[in-house]
Amino acid sequence: MNIRYRVTLTEEERDQLRQFVSGGKGAVRKLKRAQMLLAADAGSTDELIARNVSVGTSTVYRTDQAALRGRRPRTRAQ
Repeated sequence: MNIRYRVTLTEEERDQLRQFVSGGKGAVRKLKRAQMLLAADAGSTDELIARNVSVGTSTVYRTDQAALRGRRPRTRAQ
C-alpha cells in the first residue's frame, strides 16, 4: 500500500492501550488492534506490524485509518 497513515496517540490513550495489552485478558481481536495502534504510534511500518502481530497489512492499514477518522475499530457487540 502506498498510502500510510501516521498514528499519534495522546499519553492517556497510550496508557490505556498499554494497560489493556499488559492485562492479557480480552478478545484477541481487541488485543491485536491495541498492539497495532501502539506499534504504529511508535513509528513501525505496516509490514513490520503485520508480521509481529500476525495479521495482514490491509488489517493494519484499515485499523490505522479508522483510528485517525476518530472511529473506534469495529468490535463485536457485547
